[in-house]
Amino acid sequence: MSEIEFSRQQKQAIVDELQKYFENELDAELGQFDGEFLLDFICKEIGPAFYNKGVADAQLVIEKKMLDVSDELYDIAKESKY
Repeated sequence: MSEIEFSRQQKQAIVDELQKYFENELDAELGQFDGEFLLDFICKEIGPAFYNKGVADAQLVIEKKMLDVSDELYDIAKESKY
């Protein structure tokens, strides 16, 4: 799996949200530099768990759709002696 990467604008927006969270919920200040390090840590250490959950969820959706397709194909099959 490749590393989780964000564009510069996405990274800045996420760091801004982290800073707001620290200020509003923890009554602490998170600087830009520390916010970027925290985001890098989250992406590297915790991000794969979220990524894998998303992949597993997508796999379940695809499996359900494939069962639906299989059922529909069975429904349109014609009886044949051959």
